[in-house]
Amino acid sequence: MAVRFYQLVVDARDARAIARFWAAVLGQQVLYESDDEVIVGADEHRYPGLCFVPVPEEKTLKNRLHIDLDPDDRDAEVERIIGLGARRVDIGQGPDVSWVVLADPEGNEFCVLRPHRSLVS
Repeated sequence: MAVRFYQLVVDARDARAIARFWAAVLGQQVLYESDDEVIVGADEHRYPGLCFVPVPEEKTLKNRLHIDLDPDDRDAEVERIIGLGARRVDIGQGPDVSWVVLADPEGNEFCVLRPHRSLVS
């Protein structure tokens, strides 16, 4: 039996707004939008996607799962994403790490890494 990573589901107070933020960050598009979910992806036939679902409660704790972004230019990308509404956050990372921790407008942490050539280097 084969399996594919279909989508990552993210709880959100304002699913439409946070989906538009992530679509802009990733250079992707909102593929589907309803009152129950908003789906972001490169194309409706390319996996994985991001699915944002509305929830009534605010985020209160550090994420147990987060997105890592692999840019061509880390510092330029950090500034671009901050311009879209993200903010820098301190989750205990030291000053000597090679990544920058940001939070999206609803407080979900994610990292902008130094450029990589593969999943292991």
